[in-house]
Amino acid sequence: MYKLKIITQFAAAHNLMNYEGDCENLHGHNWKVEVTVSATELDKSGLGIDFKILKARSKEILGRLDHKYLNELPPFVERSPSSENISRYLYEELAKALNSSTVSVAEVTVWESENACASYCG
Repeated sequence: MYKLKIITQFAAAHNLMNYEGDCENLHGHNWKVEVTVSATELDKSGLGIDFKILKARSKEILGRLDHKYLNELPPFVERSPSSENISRYLYEELAKALNSSTVSVAEVTVWESENACASYCG
């Protein structure tokens, strides 16, 4: 099994739902996102998946969140846009875009600060 990872980012505003504290107020983050995929075999070029493809699909999906107010987006109208829920959303969307017979999304980690992150693996 091969593991490949890219690191990317997006910026957005949100407020946590059903939460008592500072984060219930509107605020923003510059999220760092780690996308890890597993590959069971390599192609004829010796690649599990071309990083160019992995980066392009990730950029496309993160573009739906970048510079947005997350609470107004369909995935987070009823589900709080916490780092945990953001990582799950990204995992599910990336899995739809990338999973194949040889490649699957293994984990998505969302860092809301330099020392706080949440990961989701299906």
